[in-house]
This record gives sequence, structure tokens and C-alpha cells, in this order.
Amino acid sequence: MSTAFPAGTVTFVFTDIEGSTRLLQELGDEYGDVARDHRRIVREAFGARGGTEVDTQGDAFFFSFPRATDAVAAAVEAQRALAAHNWPRAKAVRVRIGLHTGEPTLGDEGYVGMDVVRAARICSAGHGGQILLSETTRALIGNQLPEGTAIHDLGETALKDIQHERLYQVSVDGGPTEFPPLKAERKQSAGEALAEKIKADVEKQIADSWSGGIPQGTSKLAAAGLLNLVLVVAAIVAIVLLIRLAL
Repeated sequence: MSTAFPAGTVTFVFTDIEGSTRLLQELGDEYGDVARDHRRIVREAFGARGGTEVDTQGDAFFFSFPRATDAVAAAVEAQRALAAHNWPRAKAVRVRIGLHTGEPTLGDEGYVGMDVVRAARICSAGHGGQILLSETTRALIGNQLPEGTAIHDLGETALKDIQHERLYQVSVDGGPTEFPPLKAERKQSAGEALAEKIKADVEKQIADSWSGGIPQGTSKLAAAGLLNLVLVVAAIVAIVLLIRLAL
């Protein structure tokens, strides 16, 4: 089974339909036509560019490609075909697509490694109609973009369970370039990190002052020091709030 899959440097592509449960509820039995046509469109677009179907479950696909340029071209062609298709009751069937390139381990049961996880997380972070690329995939395609497309740098994003990843979006035929925020953990800014550090330091000072007790004969001095500390805490909290409001 494993010999059928590309080895070495591989570009992974994950796709799924956004809001498939809602579509199922709205269309009822007609959703079967959506599922069938969706599978056909994705398989035709990816197969024509040399993609290998690794797995499928429900409305999600997992493909691998020997070349990043072919994977991106297949994703673009799939989105074009999906957008042009006449869906039941004129419903919009929106598919999110995520791509990442790596050098995974190829075992008896298929691909193993964090590159697979990363590609899946990139797809999950997107929205219907969106094509997202990892920084590695973006670097490999260079200027070899499919005709009618453009690349947009979305900046660094914290994907679930893995390190930060710089993501890029492919817009197709002048289509939408602005989508809702990615469904991922936002990286903490430098200002927020500083505010959190200051807050933690102050909280530690308060805890230390109480746990150490107040020596006999120094109660007034300790009380004055504690009062000053409370005032400092109040000032720090105000600074933290201002920093967060400004970010």
C-alpha cells in the first residue's frame, strides 16, 4: 500500500466542506447529490495534477503530491470547479483547503509525522473558499503561480498543538481576499507578553510578602511597604489594561 504514495519531499493537501452539517439539515436527501458531486470534482482536479488520494472521511479529503506547484494548481482548479458548479437549491458549497510540504516518514499504513498534522491544522484554520499554504509550500512554488491567482501573506499564526506557522492565502480569479480571522490560536504580541510578565512579577511579590510574615517590631514599616505594593499593583493593572486596549 505504501509504495503507491509519493515519498521524499511531499506536499500534503487537506480539504473539507465548511458547514456540511448545516447543509445536510437544509437539503435533506438532496445532500447526497452534494456529497457525490463534491467528491467527483475534488478527485478529478487533484488526480489530473498527479495527486494521490491518501484517505477520505465524510466530506474531507487527504491527498499527497510529489510537487508543490502541482498541489497548488490542483487546489486552484478544484476551487474554480466548485464555485462554477450548480448545487441543489443554489446553495453555496464552500470548501477550505490547506497545504504543507515536508519530508514525512512513509510506513506500511501510510504517512507518519508532524508534517501530516501541520497540513491538517492549516486546513482546519481556514474558511470555506480559502486556500492556505504553509511557509514551506509558499517558498517552493516561488513565482510559479497558476494564472489568475495571487498570494497574500497572512502573517504568523499559532496552530493548535504545534509551533507557530506563517500562512499564505491564494486568491483565485479576483475572488475574496478577506475572510474572517483564522480559526487558530493568535500569537501573543510583545506588548501583551510584557504586560503578563509584569503582572506575574507583582503577584509573586505579594505572595512572598504574605508568606514570609511580618517580623516583630517592623509592623508599621511592613504595613507601609504593603500599602506601597498595593498602589504599585493598581498602577500595573492600569498599565496592563491600557496596553491591551492599544493592541
